[in-house]
Amino acid sequence: MKLSKRIRRSTVYGFTKTVLWFFNVIPRGLANFLGGWIGLAAWAGAVKERHRIHRHLTLAYGDRLTGRQRAVIGRRFFVNSGRNFSDVVRFTKHYQTELHSRVTCEGIEHFDAAYRAGKGLIGITGHLGNFELLAAYIQNCGYDVAVIGREMYDQRLNRLLIANREAVGLTNIATTDSPKRLLRWLRDGKALGVLIDTDSHRVRGMFLPAWGRWSHTPVGQTIMGLKTGAAFIPMACLRMDNDTYKVVIKPAIEVKPSGDFDTDVYNVTLACTKALEKIINEHPDQWIWLHNRWRTRLHPA
Repeated sequence: MKLSKRIRRSTVYGFTKTVLWFFNVIPRGLANFLGGWIGLAAWAGAVKERHRIHRHLTLAYGDRLTGRQRAVIGRRFFVNSGRNFSDVVRFTKHYQTELHSRVTCEGIEHFDAAYRAGKGLIGITGHLGNFELLAAYIQNCGYDVAVIGREMYDQRLNRLLIANREAVGLTNIATTDSPKRLLRWLRDGKALGVLIDTDSHRVRGMFLPAWGRWSHTPVGQTIMGLKTGAAFIPMACLRMDNDTYKVVIKPAIEVKPSGDFDTDVYNVTLACTKALEKIINEHPDQWIWLHNRWRTRLHPA
């Protein structure tokens, strides 16, 4: 590695460590205020990102949103993201004393019933609300939860991320780990959190409609779930206006075997996508409209 790159990475690592330290020594209220302010400042300076959000919201909702409404959604997303970040980085020291009690939950009975069935559970969510806190909350309600994490470019940063998750009891499974580990986790009757809302070439995908447009969608989680008999539970952790959170857990997706495995993968993934899309439509300022959900095009056969 070139010296300039090593210096740059060390600078980023040192800055990250300083930010983590600072956000853990100040009160939560101030941390949330600063996180929101940083998000607002980022929104003001991110001209290309603002145009990208405007475009993606237009693709999803057409003329159902005015230009002002799209701008409000984008600005609130940046502010929410900054505040969510300020809470996530406090996991190691403040989760039990500050955060767990600030989360209410709707639908935990759906999760509990599926978990107690003993065949494994796949928590279906996306880059919506505070998805890191979602996994931490479920874990600290007495369930065994693992999350899949893509390794960062700097192993030092990666270790910080993993340590933050492990501090709240989560098991981190890297995307480079063998799929056998994921299957074993589910067959042991445990819960696995997955994000299914991005167009990524790193994972196996399938085209299905999202917001009325053909969207390349991950299906690896569906394949594993169908093979193990695991339940599929749509869920999200939404930030409230008073800086508390609400976890929303939907009923398990009904699996109706068709006799054709690929058809079952499509139908279950579509049902999961629609359930998640419904939550996003109800809280559009909490989803990552920065991401191009329709980057991969479906070409006619």
